[in-house]
This record gives sequence, structure tokens and C-alpha cells, in this order.
Amino acid sequence: MDAATIIEAESRELIRRRGLDVHADQLEPLIREVVADYDRRSSSGEVPVLHDDDTMVAQVAARIGGFGPLQEMLDDPGVEEIWLNSPSQVFVARNGRSELTTIVLTDDEVRGIVERMLVSSGRRLDMSSPFVDALLPDGSRLHVVIPSVTRTHWAINIRKFVARAHDLQGMVALGSLTQQAADFLDAAIASGLNVITSGATGAGKTTFLRCLAQSMGARERVVTIEEVFELNLALRDVVAMQTRQANLEGTGEISMRRLVKEALRMRPSRIIVGEVREAESLDMLIALNSGLPGLASIHANSARDAVTKLCTLPLLAGENVSSRFVVPTVASAIDLVVHLDILADGRRRVREIVGLSGRVEEEIIEVTDVFSLRGDRLVRGDGHPPHAERFARAGHDLAELLGGRSAA
Repeated sequence: MDAATIIEAESRELIRRRGLDVHADQLEPLIREVVADYDRRSSSGEVPVLHDDDTMVAQVAARIGGFGPLQEMLDDPGVEEIWLNSPSQVFVARNGRSELTTIVLTDDEVRGIVERMLVSSGRRLDMSSPFVDALLPDGSRLHVVIPSVTRTHWAINIRKFVARAHDLQGMVALGSLTQQAADFLDAAIASGLNVITSGATGAGKTTFLRCLAQSMGARERVVTIEEVFELNLALRDVVAMQTRQANLEGTGEISMRRLVKEALRMRPSRIIVGEVREAESLDMLIALNSGLPGLASIHANSARDAVTKLCTLPLLAGENVSSRFVVPTVASAIDLVVHLDILADGRRRVREIVGLSGRVEEEIIEVTDVFSLRGDRLVRGDGHPPHAERFARAGHDLAELLGGRSAA
């Protein structure tokens, strides 16, 4: 047995003998007792040597006690997100709406929970690196900010990956998308169109990307690029890459821009950029404009705002990048934008699907409505998507898919 298994078994036995609650404050001190005894035995060669006591304590505590009072909410399938503004302010989101819970923690409990959460991530949090973005073992995304970036308390967000749909048909079943729009998007992905999903935080962009990816061909090689692994695609040939923080010496950072460039050397049939935020948008546009199909998501208030944002983010790449280059590149590289929204009742819906014709006039890209939400129904708009010939080559009748302007 390895050291962690031995220490976990001995800790559980000690908890049983003492009759303790595994969520009690005594859990970590008890594990330290077991680790101290283990160290004494390792010095005589009875058990393997332990090199990092603190990491082992956090790892065993996470195995035995989970994440303290937050564990119940992490296990609750109805909870979509958890955030802490202070130890006495613990909120959750259910169906897109926030609730203040009755949980009250101490500063030490908050720190201990975060340390246990970070054990398996390989990421660190300290004064030199006061932000951390990490993935929990269950697939939830953790984000933490500490003072003095925050005023007094640690600010913690845990976004659970609650995937209620795994493909476009699942979206139809949830009422997020009509059957006609789903058939159209399925054909668009199969035909190799470049699609951007936009929306606010929590609108379901990552889930929608994952559903779109299921429409890709079985023989396609997909490379995904994310800040933190979230997509977890159920495809046959997929390589997932995530960014890396700088080390204590300030070196070793791997940015989104670097990953986009490396992805192009990996013989991809498609690339998926989990979320476009900064200058990596330029590298993504250049890749998509070179004949490599792809998907991405972006924060925006509408599909048209997403197009505008895609025309401005690449300017962050350097002074030598101008809108005279970026705007026509966006117009020719991006084919569709799918905008997602959270309705007043908490439901997530596709609000609009727009097509980019490729035409630009006075640095304004022409955008047409393919589908839009009117009232509570996603209906056919006046516009048409670009590249009808790609649909035809892939065996899809675009006129039949769009079917006029009747309700979808």
C-alpha cells in the first residue's frame, strides 16, 4: 500500500475509536497525529518515506471529510454554483437564482477547505499568486481570490458542471432549443461551419459547446484549449489542453495564445477554444481563417455584441494589429453566433442564432437573423447562413432545414 492509503486507513480507525464526527474541527489535528506516528515508523524503514506532510494531511482530510459543510451542497444535484463572500455569507444558485444559506464557517475552516480542494489540482495560492482557477475531482470549477486583492475575506466561487444535456437533442428535450434549430445547428457543425456561442456568466455556454461538439464526425481529430478543463468531450479522437500558472520564480506560464499555436501542430480536424477572453482571439481567428473549422465561446450581451467584441479583442495582441485587418478576418472566419440567455424564471434558452455573410461596410460586419426568440418561441428569421455550398457537400438540404419563416 502507498503512504496515503496507509494513513487514511489508520486515521479512519482512530476516528472510529474516538467516536469523532468526520466533519469536526479535530479531523486535521487527528490526521497530523497519524502522520507524525507514520514519520517515526518511516525513519526505521517500516513504511515508505513521506516527503510532504502538509500535502498528505490535506489529501487524506479531503478523502475522509470531503469539503466540510460545503460537501452537502456539492453533492446536491439541484445546486449549480456555490460562492462565499465571507465565512458567514455562503450563497448557492438553483435554477439560475441565488440563495443565502444558513452555513457559517470560520476563516480557518475556509482556508482548510480551499487547501484540500487544491491538493489534486497542482495549482497554488499565495501572496505572489492571489488568484487561482482549478478543477475539483468531481469536475466543478474553483476560483479563489485572497486579500489584499479582496478587502478582508477570501472570495470563493465553485461552479458545478451540471450537464443536463449532452447533445443537441438533449437541449431540445430541455426546451432550450427547438427541433428545427437543433437540426440546423447539427448540419452546420457537420458541414464545417465556425460557430461561436455567446452569453452571460452561467448562461450555459460550456454545456452548449459540448453539445455542439457531439455533431462532429466520428473520424475527426479534435483539440480543445481551455483555462481549466471543463468540456470533457465524449469523442473518440480528442486532445484536451489547459493553461498553466507561472511557478514561484515567475516562469513556466503557459497561456491560451501558446496553446492555440501548439494546437495547430497537432494535426487537428477541429479546434475548440473554451472561452475567448483576450489576445488569443487573434490566433484563433487566424487558425479559423486558414480552413480549420472550430468552436469557441465568449461573454457578450447579444450575438451582435459578440461580433463586435471579436473585432476588438484581437487588438490586445499588439500595436501592429489594426481593425483594418481584424474586422474582415472576423467577417470571413466566423459563420454563426448562437446567443444563450437565462430567462426570468431561471430557464436557459437559445435567444438568437445569427449568420455572418462575410460582407463588411465601413468596418461594420453584416449580420442576419437565422433564428430569434419571440415571446417564448424560437422562430425562423429573415436571414440565411453563409456557405450554402458546404451544407450541400455534406449532404444537407439547407432550404429544407430552414423551411421558410414559420415557427420552429
